[in-house]
Amino acid sequence: MRSRTPPPTRSKRLCAVPARVPAPWPRCPPTSGPACCTRWRPRSRPNWPRSPGCSPPRTASPSPRRWRKSARRRGSSGGYAGEATRLLGRQIPLDTVPGLEHHLAVTRRVPLGVVAALVPFNYPVELYAHKAAAALAAGNAVLVHPPVRCPLALLRVTALVEAAGFPPHAHQTVTGGVHVSQALASLPGVDAVSLTGSTAAGREIARRAADTLKRVHLELGGNDALFVCADADVEAAAEAVVLGRLARGNGQICCAVKRVYVDRAVHADFTEALLAKAGGLTVGDQLADGTDIGPLITAEAAARVGEAVDALVADGARLALGGKREGAFHGPAVLLDVPENSPTLREEIFGPVAPVAVFDDPFAAVRLANESPYGLQAAVLTRDVERALRLADALDVGGVVVNGSTALRAENLPFGGPRDTGGSAEGLHDTAREFSREKTVILTGALG
Repeated sequence: MRSRTPPPTRSKRLCAVPARVPAPWPRCPPTSGPACCTRWRPRSRPNWPRSPGCSPPRTASPSPRRWRKSARRRGSSGGYAGEATRLLGRQIPLDTVPGLEHHLAVTRRVPLGVVAALVPFNYPVELYAHKAAAALAAGNAVLVHPPVRCPLALLRVTALVEAAGFPPHAHQTVTGGVHVSQALASLPGVDAVSLTGSTAAGREIARRAADTLKRVHLELGGNDALFVCADADVEAAAEAVVLGRLARGNGQICCAVKRVYVDRAVHADFTEALLAKAGGLTVGDQLADGTDIGPLITAEAAARVGEAVDALVADGARLALGGKREGAFHGPAVLLDVPENSPTLREEIFGPVAPVAVFDDPFAAVRLANESPYGLQAAVLTRDVERALRLADALDVGGVVVNGSTALRAENLPFGGPRDTGGSAEGLHDTAREFSREKTVILTGALG
């Protein structure tokens, strides 16, 4: 079952927004935020089996990967606690400025105030940690809008945060539909808004935030390409597509492998390996240990994936495996002979679909891949280090994985990309700095 909560009224939404940084948070010592995040970490042990509804069956990964994600989320909260202690100021010499030789200037990082964290349905707890933990550790108050269709996990996290000792009103959760996110982006009491979601949602949030000139942090869509060069290990390449697209998050990951470009010299061997591996995947209840692919978030989402598969076939692709849909389930689909000029190939498909195109020149394939409006990540599989570095340099994306899947994210690495991906970077150091600002103090005559 998917979880829902009743939406708040407009008056309740407005009352939830604190007036700037709520007391007593600003009077706490700078170590309070990191200390609370550190105390929160051991409280957040995985307890999904004991908390019905907290692990929404239509969003969670199959069981073993879900436990690893939970451990990573705990590491993120601890990491942000440590990173907040490294938000260092600067001493700026003024002796080179005529008339200011005896002055001293220093800067320090201070909280923005109130940060709205708008969290998506896919991996909500992990992505919550990248937003709320960073903001809290930096000393901000946080307003969390959990995903509409699976809010219970973050309501459970809210209780854990309160138990960790955060001051009253430093962390609040506001449930409801899309209008809640839009209201938080518009309200003057919010100083920054952080969203992981679709590009359309990001544009709407940015428009609403512009009226109050608040800081906007966006991690949006991706159409990540994986390139299999002639000297690549085709078995490893096929495994990278299966684990990086079909059998992780039910294909609902922004950095999943969304399209595959294969050198003609190894195309036959690669597709044989991919079809063999993909054909052995099990579709079903992802709370069961033997399941590889579970349902999508809604039946409507599965229908959109099916429409994208039909569009690829209409563009000239051949459906070589799967594509069967039943309700919210969509089986793994592998499409071959995808035309390089397919309009559908340029767009993001949010489900377990692997379209495969052939190339003769890897750099020509990179130019085609760069025509997509998205720029999150890419992957290059080759044994030639020089080729890997040249292709990585040519790819207009935020990150390139060599000899692995695009679905790789570590909390201490910057994660994000240009254009329709949002232009922001999310990671321990990057996000903690993003949720603080530099304040200058000038001591006139301090040096005599």
